[in-house]
Amino acid sequence: MVFAGGPRVVGVDIARGLAIIGMLVAHTVPRADESELLVDGRSSILFATLAGISLGIMTGSERPTMRGHRADRVVSIVMRALVLFLLGVALGGLGSEVAVILDYYAIMFLFLTPVLFLPRVVLGVLAAVLAVAAPAFALGVGGPDSSAEPSAYFVQYYLFTGYYPVMIWLPFLFVGLISARSGLGRAKTQLWMVSAGTFSAVLGYGGAQLLPGITAEAHSSSTAEVLGSGGFAVAIIGGLLWLTSPERAGVGAGIRALFAPVGAAGSMALTVYTLQIIILAVFVVLRDDTGGAVEYPGWPLLIGMTIASLLFAVLWRAFLGKGPLERVLGRVTRTQR
Repeated sequence: MVFAGGPRVVGVDIARGLAIIGMLVAHTVPRADESELLVDGRSSILFATLAGISLGIMTGSERPTMRGHRADRVVSIVMRALVLFLLGVALGGLGSEVAVILDYYAIMFLFLTPVLFLPRVVLGVLAAVLAVAAPAFALGVGGPDSSAEPSAYFVQYYLFTGYYPVMIWLPFLFVGLISARSGLGRAKTQLWMVSAGTFSAVLGYGGAQLLPGITAEAHSSSTAEVLGSGGFAVAIIGGLLWLTSPERAGVGAGIRALFAPVGAAGSMALTVYTLQIIILAVFVVLRDDTGGAVEYPGWPLLIGMTIASLLFAVLWRAFLGKGPLERVLGRVTRTQR
């Protein structure tokens, strides 16, 4: 989820739009108990995988940016990361009761910049090592230590103990980057994503079911969750890329038309996500200021915000093109080439 900066890929936009809706459901749906929903964790992991894909698209996809032009691309990504971090911190301070992901994503982008142009095999090895080692290391770190020095707390919180721990989530971006480097428009790549993603999901979720002491629950930050939910995300993206490919003829055109509103929302993910957080924060403030007299709307809020998000995205894209925040971000982070 880089929020603009590369050519539009319909399947990627639809996947990103589905992730937006999934995160909204996770944030607003009324729950009778603590049971896990399909969207819990998986929606944000889908976003992370798409972020890796978007960074790959920004840097040339299967034909990486030439050496003489790479510095500009990297600088642009670093600037985007800084803007997203500040926006994430600002949104997190609104009191929406949502774990805002933008500041974590910003740090993930920074970590990815040194490896953007490494061979796919090396990226795969790094992803595998982190998928196993980072969760184990995080267990040793334990919970956040509020008594630590601010700099130490910052590193511990964002890298290992926060809601979206960067070192544990980096494999999702690595796999997304590998996918982009493999050629998203190729049927071979799309089917590889579906098959490899499905295998990984079965391995992660199956292992959690069969092995004692292993969990793949949402936000458990376990290797099983990385494999299970990460594989689920890759399979979804690969399937959407295959289904929306021009080679699918009538089927592809039908799916592109059916999911056009979702794709429109996905094309301006930063704008839609930001608006959703602001609206949720407003309702939390109203609830708290009235002592609960104004209740959190639940289902009406979810349905209303979903329809409003899709309608806004469709109309804005039809008449004005790129999303408003995406447009601003593009101008702020534009580099001279």
